[in-house]
Amino acid sequence: MASILGIGNALTDILAVLPDDTFLKEFHLPKGSMQHVDMETGDKIWRTLKPMGVQLVAGGSAANAITGTAIFGMESGFIGKVGDDDLGHLFKSDQAQYGIKSMLLKGVNSSGRAMVFITAPNAERTFAVYLGAALELVPEDLKPEYFEGYDYFHIEGYLVQNQATIRRAVELAKAAGCIISLDMASYNVVESNYAFLHDIVENYVDIVFANETEAKAFTGKEPREALDEIANSCDIAVVKVGKDGSMVRKGDEYHFIEAWPATPIDATGAGDTYAAGFLYAHSLGMPLKVCGEVGSIIAAKVVEVVGTKIDIPRWKAAKKEIRELINANTPETCTD
Repeated sequence: MASILGIGNALTDILAVLPDDTFLKEFHLPKGSMQHVDMETGDKIWRTLKPMGVQLVAGGSAANAITGTAIFGMESGFIGKVGDDDLGHLFKSDQAQYGIKSMLLKGVNSSGRAMVFITAPNAERTFAVYLGAALELVPEDLKPEYFEGYDYFHIEGYLVQNQATIRRAVELAKAAGCIISLDMASYNVVESNYAFLHDIVENYVDIVFANETEAKAFTGKEPREALDEIANSCDIAVVKVGKDGSMVRKGDEYHFIEAWPATPIDATGAGDTYAAGFLYAHSLGMPLKVCGEVGSIIAAKVVEVVGTKIDIPRWKAAKKEIRELINANTPETCTD
């Protein structure tokens, strides 16, 4: 089976379900936003959250996707930077239990954390992110041997706080012969790094994942037209349109993928999990439409749980549905 390497901010997700917006207003966090906070603010929020009961999960966009590919059975690796602290140790042990080959470098600051607040009535997510040691990943940390032997290389857009690191990474991945995929992460990331992302997509990236707001920030167009424009700059474009599904395009080939049935309670990690399913199916040589459908199946499972970790029963159900879909699209001469 194919192998995949990811790179991103090594963050521990701290998940808190809140009854209303009071906590968000106290810390001046606009509902639905993603705010970067300094160490003092991050520590103050964390101290306030602790007594409320929270869920700690190793996260970060690329790490979530790589966890998914590892569970699918792909040989998976991850590059990131953590602090020498409890959260850093938790992150490493979490990846180890999934069989991920972690290259976790040690930073000076404490480990990064993404505090995720899920608020009623629509389970809307608000993020307060303290990057900490994750921010210290620099081009000089990346070695050619880290990339050797991998078939795919997946990058999260959130890493563009250091453009030089991403450029070094895609150069090394391209030299190693990897298929490179990029998740655009958020519309404000795209807006703040517009020229750089266009350059990277046009010159290095093979597969782009974006939601409708990210696609609009990248192209200035609505989802369908945005998909076409992105597909002109890379090999495969994917634009996700939430509960309505997703669209995929490669050259003149276009497919609309309906969202898989689900009872959503938290959309955290849906895009990361979709990417994992898509890349897994792509690595098996599945048709483009099937890649999108596999992404949709597994994304539907993660929105039914709080956080980014799908429980075992849902993973079993997803694998059964995916196996049936893949078998139905595999020539009989290739099946067992």
